[in-house]
Amino acid sequence: MIEKHYDVVVIGSGPAGLAAAIAAKETGANDVV
Repeated sequence: MIEKHYDVVVIGSGPAGLAAAIAAKETGANDVV
């Protein structure tokens, strides 16, 4: 099994989750929603 490492894990994909994911990506973080 391939291990994946993330800097940020966003729980929830509503408006707040989307905003959090965009903000994390803009800082260069590796994120998953």
